[in-house]
Amino acid sequence: MRLWPIALFSVILVAACTPGEPAAQALPTAKVVVDTREGPVAFTVEVASDPASQERGLMFRKTLAPNAGMLFDFHKAVPVVFWMKNTPLSLDMLFIKADGGISTIAANAVPYSEDQIPSSEPVRAVLEINGGRAYALDIQPGDKVHAAIFGNGP
Repeated sequence: MRLWPIALFSVILVAACTPGEPAAQALPTAKVVVDTREGPVAFTVEVASDPASQERGLMFRKTLAPNAGMLFDFHKAVPVVFWMKNTPLSLDMLFIKADGGISTIAANAVPYSEDQIPSSEPVRAVLEINGGRAYALDIQPGDKVHAAIFGNGP
């Protein structure tokens, strides 16, 4: 059933961490490059590739360097739903297809909001960066993301 991944991910997010929780374990980092109309933009991102790191995401983070972020790797294309519970930063969410193409962008997600932010189609990954950063860098749907998980890493 195609809705099962959405329902499962929503349950995972609802069961996520509570305020005051201790710091998360350090995640592996990777370089991600987005090809924009203005030229390539490099990010250094933490990679959340397991349910525990995906549940926590960027919750409780108060700062994020300008070209930093988190790459959520789902290992295959699935419909996903995100929210901003326990997240004090505004974020841009780049929903990325299995070929590395950006499907959609949820810009300036509202801190602490529990509103659901769904992908418009199955995606392999989501890149979270500072809110407003996609606009500032002219990152748009259709742009190509290069990372090891897409087999086209920088």
